[in-house]
This record gives sequence, structure tokens and C-alpha cells, in this order.
Amino acid sequence: MRPGLNSIILVVFLLLLDIYVFQAVRAMVYMSLPRVRNITYTVYWFISAVCITMVLLLPYINWHSWPAQVKSYLMAIFLGLVVAKLLAVVFLLIDDVRRGIVWLIRRFTTEKDVMPTEGVVSGLTRSQFLSRLGLITGGTFFATLMYGFSNKYNYRVHKLKLAFKNLPSSFRGLRIVQISDIHSGSFADREAVIKGVNMINAQKADLVLFTGDLVNDRADEMAPWMDVFSQIKAPMGVYSTLGNHDYGDYYPWPDKTASGHSDMQKQNLERLKVLHGELGWKLMMNESVVLEKGGDQIALLGVENWSAIKRFPRHGDLRRAYQGVSHIPFKILLSHDPTHWDAQIRPEYPDIALTLAGHTHGMQFGVEIPGLKWSPAQYFYKEWAGLYKAGEQRLYVNRGFGFLGYPGRVGVLPEITVIDLV
Repeated sequence: MRPGLNSIILVVFLLLLDIYVFQAVRAMVYMSLPRVRNITYTVYWFISAVCITMVLLLPYINWHSWPAQVKSYLMAIFLGLVVAKLLAVVFLLIDDVRRGIVWLIRRFTTEKDVMPTEGVVSGLTRSQFLSRLGLITGGTFFATLMYGFSNKYNYRVHKLKLAFKNLPSSFRGLRIVQISDIHSGSFADREAVIKGVNMINAQKADLVLFTGDLVNDRADEMAPWMDVFSQIKAPMGVYSTLGNHDYGDYYPWPDKTASGHSDMQKQNLERLKVLHGELGWKLMMNESVVLEKGGDQIALLGVENWSAIKRFPRHGDLRRAYQGVSHIPFKILLSHDPTHWDAQIRPEYPDIALTLAGHTHGMQFGVEIPGLKWSPAQYFYKEWAGLYKAGEQRLYVNRGFGFLGYPGRVGVLPEITVIDLV
């Protein structure tokens, strides 16, 4: 199989990108010793050649059969390099535009009005300054991504207390632990995952709620982890629901027809549903249960994936889950995708007090410090991490226990949520 047009376009793009950025690299080491220049040039073009070769070889290798961990690291490094170079290009373009403007002014003005071609910033010309700033920015971004590899099992416990006017008195003090987006197919470090599960149990929850994406694609990804996650226990039970990845929509099933039907995919989903039961979890498929304590009752509802974004599946049926518990004043809903909250839950079901979601992972990249909360996720999701309020209703978006795609986390760490109802 020959490389397709898309591959050729990508290779040409990468080559042009490498040539453009190389001008800045060369300018930065131009005055260095010959040995330093030769090493710098060799390393730069060797890495570029490896990336281009990888693109050219993709049609000849069975990429889907490669171990998930290997694929995720390779793709993260590849995309990290491309984005780092694009960040550098921003500064290089600014410099080129600046120099173009200077040239035009020099071209169409008299000699006495000519403006200087270069200023000096901290001992560097403007061009040198912008080139170095671009390379430093791109390099810092790439180094940050590499550092993030060490954070993917760096679990954090987020604790909060929520007060509701209509919460029955017997349920005041109820402790809920929420986990989400396990993505077991991405795991490689057994001891680290066991540590995370032990942290979940250490919270002494009355109720554990899982809000979807147990696997990346296939049910058999859970096989090595069944004995680990089956250790999650709570006196009032462990309840779960499905996320968009649990349906296997992103896997190239061999028997998939042109119409999109696959018996293997259907069987995979059925097997995944059974796995929840084998873990000791109650999978909620557009249904509800009534929890009782001290003579009081609250309702717990769980729906399949429901997204307001068209490219994600919409199998959830909240109307069906709501039936039978409409008379119970206090309700908690498990719904994987936070876009469900604004699109249907708030306008149509104002008596659902607390909705728990996941899905976004906070894009596994961002900044969360006092006074500043930012992630690229906020440009795609209005509610992307943490607690949100609207009137008497609350939404909590868990940042995810696992990881997907990028095998790391920067700033937005894997989360175990502890909610005390007061």
C-alpha cells in the first residue's frame, strides 16, 4: 500500500515546517564552535527524519495491533514536536512580518527618513531575540509535555461539601466518592493503579459512583484489572454508567459493514455490561434506584452517554430513568458528558439536585492554581472540571482517574472526588 494523498501532504508540511524552524536554530548556534553546530544540526534533522519516516511507514504497518502504551507515547512525542515547532513559528512569522514592513518603509521613503533595520534587545537584535524566544517557547512546551508523563498516576483527592435545602436529614453527612474515565486500556503500571484504588477505599465512602469510560474501546482491556477495581467497596453500593468510549465506536472492528453495523462491536458492548456486574458494580442503563436511610429516601439515576455534541453518541434516556422516582424530592444523576446538563437536565429536570459527570479529563493539560483555572478544554466545554452551580442545581465534572491519547497530565491531575452532603 502506497502512502495516500493525506500522508504526502503531511510529509510536505512537516518538511517545510522543519526547514523554516531550522533557520532559527541555525541562527541561534551560528557563532558557536563548529562541533556544537554539527551536533545541533545532526540532532535536529535526525529527529525530523524519524518523524517523517514514521508518517511514510504508517500505510505499511499494522498500527492498530501495536501495544496501546507504545502508540500513545509515540503519538504524544510526535504531536508534541509539531506543536512546539508551530509555537516557534508564531514568533518567527512576527519577525518576518516586522522585517517585511521595515523593507517596505525603506523601499518607499527617502534616505533621510529611513528607519533602522534592527534594534537591540538585551544585547540581541530584534530578529535574534524573537528567534530565541520562539525556540524557548516551543522547547518549554515540549519539555512540559515530557514532564507530564510522570504525572499520569499522580492521583489527587478533591474534597467538597455540598448543602441542599431539600436533602432529607438522614442523608446529611452522606459521603460520596466519584470516579470517572478509568480508561483501563491505557494503564501499564499495576502498582500505581492499585495505589489509586487504595486511595479510593481510604475515603470511607458510603456510596461510590462511577461516571463512565471504563475502557478505551474493547471490553478485554479490563481483563488485567478486574481484581484491582473489584476491590472498590462501599456500604451503600458502587453504581456506574457508560461513557462514549464504552460503545467501541472508535475501534476498527474487522466485520464492520459499510452501513456501520458490527456484530463484534455489539458483542463487545454486551460483554462490557457484564463486566460491571463482575466488578460488583450496579450498571445503570437509563434507570433509577431508591436509596433509603433512617426512614428517608433519595433517588439515584443513571443514564447512558448523552451528549449535546453531534460526534458523540446519544443513547441516554433520562425520561425513562426518571420514571418511578419523580415523587422523590432529592435526586442525584450520573451522566458521563457534562454538556447534558445545560442541554436537557437543567431546562427539563430542575428537581435533579446534583449531576455527576466526567468525559473532558480537563484535556489532561492546564493550570489550576489559586486565582487561575485554565485549560484548552474550556474552549470546547462550558463545564470542564470541578463544581458548577445554577440556582439550586449542582454539576460536578470529575477530571478523570485514567488517561487517554496523551500518556500524561500537566496541571490537571487524575482525580478522586469526595463529596460530603451536609
